Amino acid sequence: MIPKSGPKATTRRGALTTLAGGVAAAGLPLWARYSHAQTAAPIKIGFQVHRTGIGAAYGRWYDRTTQAAVKLINEGGGINGRMVEIIAEDDGTDPKRGAEVVEKFTNQHGCDIGFGTLFSHVVIGSAPRAGELKLPYFVVSEGHHVASGKLNRYTLQPGITDVKSQVQAMAPYVASTLGKKVTMIFPDFAFGHDHRDFFTAAMQAQGGEVLEQIAIPPAETSFTKYFPKIPRETEVLYHVMVGPAVLTFVKELGEFFGGQGPALFGFIDSLEAVAIDSPGLEFLENSYFWEGMCRNAQPGQSAHETAYRAAVGVNEQGASLSDPKDVATYAHMFGCWETLHVVKAGMEASGYAGPQDRAKLIEAVEAMTDIPESLAHPQGAKLFNGRTHQVFGHQNISQVRGGQLVRVHTTSIEDTLYPDEVDYTTQAF
Repeated sequence: MIPKSGPKATTRRGALTTLAGGVAAAGLPLWARYSHAQTAAPIKIGFQVHRTGIGAAYGRWYDRTTQAAVKLINEGGGINGRMVEIIAEDDGTDPKRGAEVVEKFTNQHGCDIGFGTLFSHVVIGSAPRAGELKLPYFVVSEGHHVASGKLNRYTLQPGITDVKSQVQAMAPYVASTLGKKVTMIFPDFAFGHDHRDFFTAAMQAQGGEVLEQIAIPPAETSFTKYFPKIPRETEVLYHVMVGPAVLTFVKELGEFFGGQGPALFGFIDSLEAVAIDSPGLEFLENSYFWEGMCRNAQPGQSAHETAYRAAVGVNEQGASLSDPKDVATYAHMFGCWETLHVVKAGMEASGYAGPQDRAKLIEAVEAMTDIPESLAHPQGAKLFNGRTHQVFGHQNISQVRGGQLVRVHTTSIEDTLYPDEVDYTTQAF
């Protein structure tokens, strides 16, 4: 059952699009695939990518995943009979440059939409400009800024879940399995603040207590000086760190505790793009991590995920097939793949032919609800809330066992739902 705070009823067109999952069109006869094409010009998707700055590791893999998704879409006939072209611009993981990139997409490149932004402070700095320019802006960020109502109707997050839903679903497992007295370590910007606020509330709802909240500047390069702030009575150390210094963070954490200390529950952000068997990380054995999509292939992996791994060039350990030392940001990058297939489905449902149809595109995406697991959505089934522009999905908890991330718990989608905080559909375009 979908609660009253869940998505609105879908239209027949939206339902058909949702069930198609954005890939089924590849099996249509050529006349059907191309019948709606108004022009041979490509659909231009402005890809706002963190090529440099603290988000560079994510940006590299977001790019790789985006290119793989577009290849699949174009091999299936494109969107409405038109090929998809990616126009990439580096935002430097910087909010000011992010807004400038959005403007370039509209005024210089003539893009149909903007897409791909990850770091929350860049989303928050860029989304207002997208709204002013009336550019549909599909972000792959996890921050709660979309569903909170902080942004605008032109900004949507339909391919990746947000921190509020993630931590709400994690807290019961943490409280019942690891302990109820928690110290949190998180980056000192919007994404980290979401963890701080929502996990604290979620633990309190489980009868737990957050003893200390330790905020660390996201560009920090050494962390040992922060660890003495961890109270002695801490039972669980909850950590989420981002940026190029994550390996330093986890190594210094292990050195500080020397194999002793509280139970560890981390968000895999602290290890994204880092091999779990890196020297100095042995202390992570038996610790726990949240994963949006499991880095290590799990028993019974679906055929959809197997095909997705092959398409993005990632092996069963979550590293590049061409370079096993190049570890993917696997828990997040699926969001690019899935978001592009939502865009495809929305454009096909709305008969999108050009910028004059941007409002129709947004309305078509807003009409989506149930998203089945498929090649278009290999991470799993999802539920899209058109009012809040946010998708909800299953979450995974993995434990480090023998140097592998082994899934030990998967939440239901219902575990992740929360009451609406905004209704973007009431806003004028």
